[in-house]
Amino acid sequence: MMKRLLLRQGHDRRIRAGHPWIFSNEIARVEGSPEPGDTLEIVSHQGESYGTAYFNPHSLIAARLLCRELISIDEPEFFKSRIKLAAAYRREIYPDLQALRIVHGEGDGLPGLVVDRYGDILSVQFLTLGIDRRRELIVEALNELFSPSAIVARNDVGVRELEGLPQVTEILAGAPPDTTIINEHGLSFRINILRGQKTGHFLDQKENHLALQNRAESRRVLDLFCYSGGWATHAARFGAREVLGFDISAEAVALATENVRLNYQENICRFEKGDAFETLRTLKAAGERFGLITLDPPAFVKSKKKLAEATRGYLTINRRAMELVEPGGYLITCSCSYHMQRDLFLDMLRQAACQAGRAVRLLEMRGQAFDHPVLLACPETEYLKCAVLQVD
Repeated sequence: MMKRLLLRQGHDRRIRAGHPWIFSNEIARVEGSPEPGDTLEIVSHQGESYGTAYFNPHSLIAARLLCRELISIDEPEFFKSRIKLAAAYRREIYPDLQALRIVHGEGDGLPGLVVDRYGDILSVQFLTLGIDRRRELIVEALNELFSPSAIVARNDVGVRELEGLPQVTEILAGAPPDTTIINEHGLSFRINILRGQKTGHFLDQKENHLALQNRAESRRVLDLFCYSGGWATHAARFGAREVLGFDISAEAVALATENVRLNYQENICRFEKGDAFETLRTLKAAGERFGLITLDPPAFVKSKKKLAEATRGYLTINRRAMELVEPGGYLITCSCSYHMQRDLFLDMLRQAACQAGRAVRLLEMRGQAFDHPVLLACPETEYLKCAVLQVD
């Protein structure tokens, strides 16, 4: 008989509505003495079954629902069928793309699992104890479905510490090269699968890069937090006359420089090492102006208690960016922090426009790429905001 987790009275509304998380303060009791990582049945105070979850009593999110039925997830077929279904969806929307996300956690019914594909190499993240305990089953399913040349586990992320897991990068299969080249919209990007940001590349921004089309042409472009040059390289492709990029990381500047060379754009794009906040201040003092600015910072908000501080940071860089945009030019600004939700993000942009003394129009509000699906009942899966603004 499956072990059981009984919810406190009145604490089943969210899971009844389709959210897959159960927090530790929602638990009335746990029956059957499950070990961390074990599966158990989720049951309401009235005795209604909500299905199968895996359990971690040491995490704030104590259980994550995998299925609304009582099933065993400790069989290869469970992960194979879920991953196969996720991959089929990607083939429909990106039939020819070789660099994309195959599994996006809760969005694909596999909370805690991320699988990204870079050609014939898979980069995975086991973000929770329940998933990490089943890594062999998952690797078996990935090998059978995709026959990759290598599988890398990019488990060097802080969220694993909340699950009692170490941060580590591991090679699970094959012998991946230090770097590989991928294609995005006809452009080439060299990525580092073992040490690059996220699992090697910002796959979630690929649709947003297309917002530069018909906006970057003939303009002088400033790309802040440029990382590997994704925004800069696309801006040059779409006709920018000059692109200047900055990143605080010298390694990122070198990678961005390499990527524009791969695309024969070194006469248009150049990159420098610099802090974005100070760079904006220096450029304003020098009287510089740009027809288009992209702001794609890392997640400023790591937790809800840091939200106010992070909002001030977002406000500062967006205000300073707006001050540098030529009349009629564009600001494409992003936040990848879930806690900086859409309404708060837009309110911050209104304040930034007011402080900059500029009239700003919202032209588009974009999100993460289509291979990063949002589970509607789980707002935490919608993390990326990308606002396309025109500054008068």
